[in-house]
Amino acid sequence: MAAEIVNPRNDSGTEGAPEEPFDPVFALHRGGKMAVQATVPVRNKDDLSLAYTPGVAKVCTAIAEQPELVNDYTWKSQVVAVVTDGTAVLGLGDIGPEASLPVMEGKAILFKQFGGVDAVPIALATTDTDEIVETVVRLAPSFGGVNLEDISAPRCFEIERKLQERLDIPVFHDDQHGTAIVTLAALRNAAKLTGRTLGELRGVISGAGAAGVAIAKFLLQAGLGDVAVADRKGIVSRDREDLTDVKREIAELTNKAGLSGSLETALAGADVFIGVSGGTVPEEAVAAMAPNAFVFAMANPNPEVHPDVAHKYAAVVATGRSDYPNQINNVLAFPGIFAGALQVRASRITEGMKIAAADAIADVVGDQLAADCVIPSPFDERVAPAVAAAVAAAARAEGVARR
Repeated sequence: MAAEIVNPRNDSGTEGAPEEPFDPVFALHRGGKMAVQATVPVRNKDDLSLAYTPGVAKVCTAIAEQPELVNDYTWKSQVVAVVTDGTAVLGLGDIGPEASLPVMEGKAILFKQFGGVDAVPIALATTDTDEIVETVVRLAPSFGGVNLEDISAPRCFEIERKLQERLDIPVFHDDQHGTAIVTLAALRNAAKLTGRTLGELRGVISGAGAAGVAIAKFLLQAGLGDVAVADRKGIVSRDREDLTDVKREIAELTNKAGLSGSLETALAGADVFIGVSGGTVPEEAVAAMAPNAFVFAMANPNPEVHPDVAHKYAAVVATGRSDYPNQINNVLAFPGIFAGALQVRASRITEGMKIAAADAIADVVGDQLAADCVIPSPFDERVAPAVAAAVAAAARAEGVARR
């Protein structure tokens, strides 16, 4: 069913038109959620001659002679392109580039609000992998980084990889890595709370899309003992003949226990459940998990396991929702990650920078660590600066910083 379009201000201009119901969502979005604001005044001819012609020619000439000066004398080093093709928007799916713009604007204002990073929404009228890559490569001279957003799997993996190979600025697919980073932060603290290490835990991930694949790889790299990934057909295992290239790679990396069959089979005795699928997990499967288990059911708006059910059996429960404790929210990661990367003009975002971001998020919790507080609030003002500092330090340590 199509969404009901209302006119919150009743300003259609039709004389005698009946009053339409007020909807605060549409009222907030009317005219868009962002605008461009000048950082220098243009009040008179002297200001004009400095900001534009003839003064600007001096800066252009200097950049032409020394291209790296573009980072000092334009906004390039402080701005991120938020790029989508509208094929995997939130829980809405493939809704197209125009319909994705409210989300991309929202992402841009979160960059600014939480990380002090300017961002520009770019919705592309193509779903062709190579066309997207070529378009972003041609746009790249205007930006200090690229945040890929809401691009469907498996194309998102190839698009990110090709852009990382061709560009010397950070390229980051937030649906993959932002989710993985915040998940690792919460898992580190949950393990700490229960006196365990990551290496002692066996996890199960429901969902083999962008987020599920990235989380699996990242947690294993961080030292998780084992993890099995399940898609709609069951556990992603080497004995399956219906796997895509991406899932075949995951089958090789995960599931050391050699499990096969259903998600419920994998959950028996598991220490961690991570849901990024939108499906529903039966209560009896949650009950079969190991003692002191963790349930991170992150589907929105309906978690794979309702928190009330999860709390019956799990020591720590997290969701993707803001109305429950322990919200796994990407806004804890991406603003600080880009702020740190841009600060040192990093050429890319490394795995070490991602690990540093996860550790910084986890460390913010500090003495507040509790079952209902394994991850900071998205509104904790300490988070983005801590992440930015950790990412910048990691970039320098790994040799990808240029200042």
